[in-house]
Amino acid sequence: MDYYGIGFSNIRLPNDSRSYVYRYNSRVNTFPEEVFLHEFLHSLERNSEEYGYSIPQLHDYEVYGYQNESLTGQKKWYTDYMNKNINTTEGKIGLPEEIYNLKPAKNSNFEFSTNMKEVFKEPENIIEGIKELFDNLVNKINYIGKMG
Repeated sequence: MDYYGIGFSNIRLPNDSRSYVYRYNSRVNTFPEEVFLHEFLHSLERNSEEYGYSIPQLHDYEVYGYQNESLTGQKKWYTDYMNKNINTTEGKIGLPEEIYNLKPAKNSNFEFSTNMKEVFKEPENIIEGIKELFDNLVNKINYIGKMG
């Protein structure tokens, strides 16, 4: 989940439309949405910890008696994790309900944010293309300057 301290998840799908990831096959990819949910839950897990909540670690499902099932993967674990419905001797644990309404706790989570409209806008002429090239160069120089 963490990429050089920036803290984001990246899911990359192959460009080949014939790849098995685009077709459901119970022998190959159980609960195909699981990877997206898993990475999203890592974000909520991190936010919860930054806000000071004590929660179970997402990868500790076996500690609480859950298992990776053949057809549904860890669906039961994720459901209970999200609904704070994991049984322990101290009571029910999981993600706190309020975490779904809170923004990431640290301002640094927004330090390198990008307006998505700008990201997907293609240059319409040579002037815009050159401007985009220089803007990207300046952004990279500024980023490197902040790191060092």
